[in-house]
Amino acid sequence: MIHVVATIDLAEGKRDDFLQIFRQVVPKVHGEAGCLEYGGAIDLAADMPMLGPVRQNTVTVIERWESVETLQAHLASDHMVAFRENVKDLVKNIGLKLLEPAS
Repeated sequence: MIHVVATIDLAEGKRDDFLQIFRQVVPKVHGEAGCLEYGGAIDLAADMPMLGPVRQNTVTVIERWESVETLQAHLASDHMVAFRENVKDLVKNIGLKLLEPAS
């Protein structure tokens, strides 16, 4: 199993537009072979000193896949190719972390 954390920085004020498109692709991703978890999250404001400021223009996608191969198939799927095309004018930057369990 692998974990994926994708941090998507969006154009100013475009988070709701992005999330509307993102929510349409989530059920398709859940139906993919090897998908164990896939969902978007936004910063939560909390009074905790270790937290930085809330990022109003960022969506974090948290994923778990059976393997790197199933992740690669996900990235090449028709619905993800179309999704990336549909949001390309909204996205400024994407940071991607691939992780494996430590224990």
